[in-house]
Amino acid sequence: MPTFRPLLCAALAALTLLPGLAAAEPSAIYLVRHAEKAAEGKDPDLTPQGQTRAQHIAAMLHRAGITAIFSTPTARTRQTAAPLAQRTGLTVQLYDPRAPRVLVEKVRALSGAVVVVGHSNTLPELVKLFGGAPGSEILDDEFDRLYQLLPGADGQVRTILLGTP
Repeated sequence: MPTFRPLLCAALAALTLLPGLAAAEPSAIYLVRHAEKAAEGKDPDLTPQGQTRAQHIAAMLHRAGITAIFSTPTARTRQTAAPLAQRTGLTVQLYDPRAPRVLVEKVRALSGAVVVVGHSNTLPELVKLFGGAPGSEILDDEFDRLYQLLPGADGQVRTILLGTP
């Protein structure tokens, strides 16, 4: 019987950790389209206006408790994420925009606030997969949309549509 008590104590201690593991979801998810891109080329860079917008996004979010930043592999999305990564000291993690569910599962396993940089044709689906409401279609010339998704204790996700300067 004396060896049973330490095992019981260890088991009870482990059970107290389980609620914390279940709550390991992001406190907020920010989804943003890449900033303005050059009109030419297969994988265009950001324009000077796009670089300024990327700096504004970093200024808006660098104090939001960001714990992870994700970007598609294109130059324009990586360049949009770069100023925030530099300010927060985080590494931008690349994701495949053709496999959105893989990204969603990865993000849902994280805690803190997470940023995802994507494209006009991929963000609405990501917003839906995270449980949010994407709103109207993102137009080709619209670069200022920023979604803030706030998961609630009841499992509902509140969608706040922000803009970037």
